[in-house]
Amino acid sequence: MTKKDTAKKTVAKLKKNKHYRPAGKKREGNAARYMTRSQAIKQLQVNLSVFRKLCILKGVFPREPKKKVKGNNQTYYHVKDIAFIQHDPLLEKLREQRAYQKKIHKALAKKNEDLATRLRTREPSYTLDRLIRERYPKFVDALRDLDDCLSMVHLFAALPAVERLKINVLSHEWQAYVARCHKLRKVFVSVKGIYYQAEVEGQKITWLAPHAMQQVLPDDVNFSVMLTFVEFYETLLGFVNFRLYHSISVKYPPILDPRLEALAADLYALTRYMNGNTKRISEEQESGSTKPEHTRGQLEGAQFEESELRLSQLQHQLPSNEDRALMHLIEEDDDNDDDEDTKKCKKLFKNMKFYLSREVPRESLLFVIPAFGGVVSWEGDAAPFTEADQSITHQIVDRPSQGHMYLSREYIQPQWIYDCINFGVILEAHRYLVGRVPPPHLSPFVDNEAEGYFPDYAETIKRFEAAAKNEVLPMPGVGKDDLDDPQLLLAEGYLSRTEAIEVAERKKERATSEKQYLEDLKQEVQGHPDATASIAVEGAQVEEESSRPHLEQVAEDTDGTALMMMSRRNRGLFKAMKIAKDKKKAKVEKLKQRKKQIAEST
Repeated sequence: MTKKDTAKKTVAKLKKNKHYRPAGKKREGNAARYMTRSQAIKQLQVNLSVFRKLCILKGVFPREPKKKVKGNNQTYYHVKDIAFIQHDPLLEKLREQRAYQKKIHKALAKKNEDLATRLRTREPSYTLDRLIRERYPKFVDALRDLDDCLSMVHLFAALPAVERLKINVLSHEWQAYVARCHKLRKVFVSVKGIYYQAEVEGQKITWLAPHAMQQVLPDDVNFSVMLTFVEFYETLLGFVNFRLYHSISVKYPPILDPRLEALAADLYALTRYMNGNTKRISEEQESGSTKPEHTRGQLEGAQFEESELRLSQLQHQLPSNEDRALMHLIEEDDDNDDDEDTKKCKKLFKNMKFYLSREVPRESLLFVIPAFGGVVSWEGDAAPFTEADQSITHQIVDRPSQGHMYLSREYIQPQWIYDCINFGVILEAHRYLVGRVPPPHLSPFVDNEAEGYFPDYAETIKRFEAAAKNEVLPMPGVGKDDLDDPQLLLAEGYLSRTEAIEVAERKKERATSEKQYLEDLKQEVQGHPDATASIAVEGAQVEEESSRPHLEQVAEDTDGTALMMMSRRNRGLFKAMKIAKDKKKAKVEKLKQRKKQIAEST
């Protein structure tokens, strides 16, 4: 028997096995659904850096299959995701760029600088507009995915770089819209930076902005990957800003004053532009709808010449002493379309005028104060008004002492602004005066009721808010039953003397009825049958109240029985919930103990 015949018999035996699959046939299971990163790179015919860029731009991420066919140390991607990338026109563009870069490197290797310069000017480029529309078919989808985008853009806007001008402008355009439409809701200053939360079209957007300090670039960060994210986020934020600006009838992109840009007052310049163009565009739309078509071309040409003339005048002349016309960042619009939170934000710092000293975080306060209805200026060139303005109500200072002080204004620390915003009321300024240790800066993102721990200052603010709303809350150490005391309510100023007298009379009648009930009960014990009917209702109430502790005891006793009747999975979930609850309780006890130690030490 030859070797050929032996091989045929072996194949025939293998075919009888139902699990036999000849080489090259279709695979099944995880081996057919997933592929490793090296296989994906080989299929796309790109290097690792281009593959990473494609995955970031297309939104493709690694998967975790249940059974890893090639081993646990491999990164797996879904086959459909790789096919999704393979059919994208961007892949061909990146290939062209890679081939063109080889030509440039070849020219530089031959020391042909002229050819390399010409090649750089004709290098192929691409846009990400199609990818934005593909990944975010609706505007709400883009708003939901804006948290990381804003954090990354604000981070790179603070980094020392020459080509960060576009990123810086995009971040200021977003801040100008939020301040103009009063969409800011929460602010919290932490060690990492300043957390902001805005509410735009019903979506809560939270981002982190770094402090205005010298940034040090770490060596262990892959900036090529981060720059790819920034490239995508720039286009996304440009689309979002375009849509938001047109929703309030403002042209985009804005034309800024070059002198204000040179003086690092981009946000102020943007706000001036928005306030100046909102009404003008609405008037143009109304007039354009009524005029015939043959005159619209002439109007557009005249408007273009007028804009060119205004821009040339703006480059050589900066208006001065325009307090309310230019720096009043909040225009009184129609409040019918605004929700309750927006109306509240508009009126928080209304009729207040702030001046910022040079040591305070100017960028943050220029964004926050106008968003809540205030007027603000700063120490430096191009400021709307100077420190000597007598109409200033508050001056923000962050130094141990202040030399020259005006009696017509209050000198407060920057924390007062943020605390007023988070609690929604104007707090007492004497706690934040210059030279004093301010109260603790509480995070508005923490739910005290869910955590089970209320800081002392949170209780104080809660009572301050209740007093502002004319609500009655129990005093510290006093139960809710003590609110029935008319003398206490009269002393606290919650009731007038007439109301206090009425409450005292009702309390006296209640005491009389309780005394009568006790007498009837005594007669019942002594054998008087007439008192039975008079105490039937009261006896039922007493029986109900006395049965409550017994019901609680029964509930505690049945916990063990219910735990035994549970399945193993539900029992594990119940124990996990109990462990989490115990951890939270231990955390609260630790905070209380630490608070007690600090109080004893001080």
